Amino acid sequence: MAGRNSSVVTEFILLGLTDSPELNTVLFVLFLVIYLITVAGNGWVMALILASAQLHSPKYFFLCQLAFLDFCYSSVFIPKMLVNYMTGQTVISYLGCLLQYSFVSMLLTTECFLLAAMAYDRYVAICHPLHYRGLMTPTLCIYLVAASYLLGCANSLTHLRSLLSLSFCGPNVINHYFCDIPLLFQLSCSDTQYSEVLFSVLSGATSVTTFLMVVSSYLGILRTVLKAHSTRNIYKAFSTCASHLTVVTLFYGTVIFTYLGTSSRYQQDRAKILSVFYTLLLPILNLLIYSVRNTEAKEAMARVIMRKIFAHLKQVIRMDRRNNTHESDFILMGLTESEEIQLVLFIVFLMIYLISVLGNSGMILIIHLDLQLHTPMYFFLSHLSFLDLSYSTAITPKTLQNLLTSMKHISYISCFTQMYFFIFLGTTECLLLSSMAYDRYVAICNPLHYPVVMSKKLCCSLIFGVYFIGFTESVTNVLCMSRLDFCDSNVIHHFFCDTSPILDLSCTDTRDVEIMIFIFAGSTLMISLITISASYLSILATVLKITSTAGKRKAFSTCASHLLGVTIFYGTTIFTYLKPRKSYTLGKDQVASVFYTIVIPMLNPLIYSLRNKEVKNALVRLMQKREGSRQVK
Repeated sequence: MAGRNSSVVTEFILLGLTDSPELNTVLFVLFLVIYLITVAGNGWVMALILASAQLHSPKYFFLCQLAFLDFCYSSVFIPKMLVNYMTGQTVISYLGCLLQYSFVSMLLTTECFLLAAMAYDRYVAICHPLHYRGLMTPTLCIYLVAASYLLGCANSLTHLRSLLSLSFCGPNVINHYFCDIPLLFQLSCSDTQYSEVLFSVLSGATSVTTFLMVVSSYLGILRTVLKAHSTRNIYKAFSTCASHLTVVTLFYGTVIFTYLGTSSRYQQDRAKILSVFYTLLLPILNLLIYSVRNTEAKEAMARVIMRKIFAHLKQVIRMDRRNNTHESDFILMGLTESEEIQLVLFIVFLMIYLISVLGNSGMILIIHLDLQLHTPMYFFLSHLSFLDLSYSTAITPKTLQNLLTSMKHISYISCFTQMYFFIFLGTTECLLLSSMAYDRYVAICNPLHYPVVMSKKLCCSLIFGVYFIGFTESVTNVLCMSRLDFCDSNVIHHFFCDTSPILDLSCTDTRDVEIMIFIFAGSTLMISLITISASYLSILATVLKITSTAGKRKAFSTCASHLLGVTIFYGTTIFTYLKPRKSYTLGKDQVASVFYTIVIPMLNPLIYSLRNKEVKNALVRLMQKREGSRQVK
């Protein structure tokens, strides 16, 4: 911990590819064009695969994930490069540098395993064509993709933990256009032998494992193809694999050539050229290889264009259909039909709601009035209380009305408004909890730099970011849901307008909407969980270095409230939402929904206040100040 605190490097300088202003201008234009083509192209590939039912096969499911990885991969590098070329500012913060490499490591590792999964898919398609549908089931495909992402995240977190243990107290100039790990090893003023060995072992294990999987798949394919007697069949088999084989060769060739070596053998000029190839050119080459020469993709594109020609006519028909339907209201069935149980639930929920309102309002008021609580930790906590107050208010009052009266109707507009606030506040709270985890990481791992790092500007930027992302995700989800038709049943088997019960009522195809909701929810949970996990792994590593038992207890007690709140919130949310809609069950999911919509907003102020001496002392000070002002009067 002392080594970390003695670090004086808070930012690095990226020299880029060249010092020439003329070349920088040319590179800016070139990289901007490459990035726009990469974003538009990979976005088009993902949209095309999602929109075309003919492309809903394992091969194109993996290709959609590859396009997403390429889109993210290029977005890690190029925007920062473009900003540097345009402004002349080549500085990147210490945290920004480590995060950039963390995403590089995660996306590279994920793509390695995804390419191996795609090779296995081609092996099954060619060697076992009759069993292809039975072997490459949707469940297996999802497991393979999820495993690729999990291994990528685990690899990235390991590298991040290794980098956080290093000290940087000397030169801070990186002779590259992004934060590459061998250069970070060279700049470190601490012993990097363990980190270099760990990097070589993990990179080598990933490359060798996935490469062996690809090679074994293609050896099986080659053996099967050589048994074919027809030249046409041989040509068809090879053409099926040609795109993937080209991508694998380009990807593994440049990555292995660049990284399978320690920093002592790191040749800078060669590395820069290869890095340009696999960070900037490969994402656009993958797009060209898999789409331009792919007949199925071209045919799907033609079908989508023809479909769009009649989009306005279909929309008119759908609007007329919606206007003619009598289902202008929904009916919320609630938790039970028993009047006795409804009365009990009304009293219980009313008490919980009153405690939530008083607890969260009191927390906001105490933090606002007491100057000693004007710190980043309590700034985030006041926003958490505001979100919990709003969250319970969006759900509980309508639930209480339905329990007390026989009127269980809710209008179409009110239902979607409730769903909008539910998604907006839930997403915002997810990301706010990750910001709070980062705040605890800085407070424990970098206590001397805490006031500087967690500045008011950074805290406001984090808050603005989480609210903006929550707003964007909520608007996107609700707009997609509002395009559905509801022409049959209008009975929602829930106590509020949740996405899964509403999707069940639609009489149109909801597959695209479900995929979109799953991607948004999964991305939000993955990003926030990675941030929280990385923060707490670093905290744990720092705490274990403390020799004093009292110091360890103090560090853990600082995080205990937040960790408990995170566990409860994410546990119920993941249990309810991060699964296929077909596995939605009324009993279990309704109980979980009651917990995170009604109970958790009440628990958070109790968790963060009753166990918090600073909040208790602030409340005592406010009471004494009030008594003193009365005596003066």
